[in-house]
Amino acid sequence: MSSQKYAAEFIGTFWLTFGGCGSAVLAAAFPEVGIGLLGVSLAFGLTVLTMAYAIGHVSGCHLNPAVTVGLAAGGRFPSSQILPYVVAQVLGAILGALVLYLIANGAPGFDASASGFAANGYGEHSPGGYSMGAGFLAEVVLTAMFLFIIMGATHGRAPVGFAPIAIGLGLTLVHLISIPVTNTSVNPARSTGPALFVGGWALSQLWLFWVAPLIGGALGGVLYRWLSPQPEEPVVGGVRSPG
Repeated sequence: MSSQKYAAEFIGTFWLTFGGCGSAVLAAAFPEVGIGLLGVSLAFGLTVLTMAYAIGHVSGCHLNPAVTVGLAAGGRFPSSQILPYVVAQVLGAILGALVLYLIANGAPGFDASASGFAANGYGEHSPGGYSMGAGFLAEVVLTAMFLFIIMGATHGRAPVGFAPIAIGLGLTLVHLISIPVTNTSVNPARSTGPALFVGGWALSQLWLFWVAPLIGGALGGVLYRWLSPQPEEPVVGGVRSPG
């Protein structure tokens, strides 16, 4: 069953990277009818929502090294599985970026480095010119809150079947807040895929989009574990009664 879990994480992270970054590269600024910041934010949220229903029962639908680390810190995931999950996620993100690159390269004048190719950045490479410190803080806080939402939505006392909606909308909100700051990472795998095709500055700044989300993910997992430990009694009727 492990191979199916890793395959699910690979496919899911491919979809997140291709769908989310693809919306930014191909559709965000399309003349007159582009989807803009709101559309890109929704696209990232929808990739997670759709994959959560598609593969949540197979792998848990992490699609993100920070989520995997955060769930482990929160006591919801075995630490022995962190590395293979992360490897599958990063490889899926790279394939997603590759397919996107091949499609985008079909347009006249496309240049991944010049366009930014949905890569994450700070300083002069931040969409709004935000500093490294501002970008780091935003990524830590937003990843922590994203994990907080995930932990709560998938808690044993939460209503069954609605977690993907809360998580997908949570990621949409994260993007609405932080696209101007860092182009929104909260996901080291998603950041790695585009950075490999942009090269140069994107690779030199990639460290922040690994370190900050991993710290934030761990903080969010630990905080929610302290706030509301996972109950051990079985679910009755899909929803646990309080107390």
